[in-house]
Amino acid sequence: MKHSKDTLLHMIREGKDMSRSDMLRLTLLLSAPAMMAQLSDIVMQYIDASMVGSLGARASASIGIVSTSIWLLGGLCGSAAVGFSVQVAHAFGAKNYEEARSVMRQAYVACLSWATVLAAIGCIIAPFLPGWLGGEKAIQNDASTYFLIFCLALPIVMTRRLSGSMLRCSGEMKIPAFINVLSCVLDVVFNMLFIFGMHLGVLGAALGTLVAQTLSCILMFYFLIFRHKELNLIEHKGSFKLRKITLLKGLKIGGPIGIEHLVMCGAQIMSTIIVAPLGTIAIAANSFGITIEALCYMPGYGIGEAATTLVGQSLGAKRAPLARSFGWITTLSGIAIMSFMGVIMYIFAPELMTIMTPDLGVQSLATEALRIEAFAEPMFAASIVAYGVFVGAGDTIIPCIMNLGSIWVVRITLAALLAGTYGLPGVWFAMAVELCFRGAIFLYRLYGNKWCKGINN
Repeated sequence: MKHSKDTLLHMIREGKDMSRSDMLRLTLLLSAPAMMAQLSDIVMQYIDASMVGSLGARASASIGIVSTSIWLLGGLCGSAAVGFSVQVAHAFGAKNYEEARSVMRQAYVACLSWATVLAAIGCIIAPFLPGWLGGEKAIQNDASTYFLIFCLALPIVMTRRLSGSMLRCSGEMKIPAFINVLSCVLDVVFNMLFIFGMHLGVLGAALGTLVAQTLSCILMFYFLIFRHKELNLIEHKGSFKLRKITLLKGLKIGGPIGIEHLVMCGAQIMSTIIVAPLGTIAIAANSFGITIEALCYMPGYGIGEAATTLVGQSLGAKRAPLARSFGWITTLSGIAIMSFMGVIMYIFAPELMTIMTPDLGVQSLATEALRIEAFAEPMFAASIVAYGVFVGAGDTIIPCIMNLGSIWVVRITLAALLAGTYGLPGVWFAMAVELCFRGAIFLYRLYGNKWCKGINN
């Protein structure tokens, strides 16, 4: 008999035995909507990149030069959301729904305050950032404008991410997935209006994405606050006062993730600085390559989100052996799917690049880079999903150090050594080597079970 997703989640919370097939089925049921949610974000990047790419390499480079800085701010928002949503997953596993609602109320106060601070910092540095990153003067104005609009939208980005994260950690995957797919459709519509209809170019891409994200944010917030059975704050009143214990737990879980994003995106920004002297073609090819590769690793992040929910709820229910089983099932599933996606990326890289830009030089260079990266996708999957497992367990400090050491010691060092001789392909070769190394050390930690140390066995 095939059980529904809700029935299977109920079995975790009630301490009932689950077969391997039940665990695999629940993994797939949670992963599919999570992958759709990840896909929607990637498709929005494709939409912006391909529509702006039709305007030429210079317009593409103006977005590419600030993309890593945008990921940095977005990651800092996401880490704050994770710090609270994992607590909600643990509360759901323990069937303590009042605690889950209390954590969620505090999360909105703390996270929106954090997003406002980040937005202010971003707005202050926006005029200077492209120059700091080594961008040519011809692209600096558009790049500054694109980054500024993203910074102004950070409270919206935070609300959208926090609401979606709360829904997913409660086990509700379909609604966030649907809303994220809808946001892709809206992004197409508004980008066409602003980029081509109003002839705003790079500015139009930023405005189109902003409007689409705002509308999807409103919907996500509505379904969480007004319609969710357990997290509904209209029927279940309560205080928004911050509690020290909740903030400390959020800081313990989300703090290392935030530091990791800060330092890892700092490394990505350093990679941008390494690529920038290679010229506009290399900057555009690097940006398009990163966008296309996102399609390949999207399933890994989707399964990683499912792993966080499954491990978090299992440990909340004091079922560490089940959490370990879910850790391996989700990680191996991610490796299998991303290996397949790597093959697809290797074969169809030229065709994907023709969608992104008409510039033949950019197409050729990005295709070469993507085919190098394709070989690293299985181990990249291992690091992504295993990290989701560790986050669900609240084990973030050691994985954070592992990520930072890997990217700074291996990737940046190799990229700096190879860029001068081999250009952009050398930078991407360094990235592939580092991802394989990172995947290996994450599998080693997953095997050792130290991420469950201290949990009731």
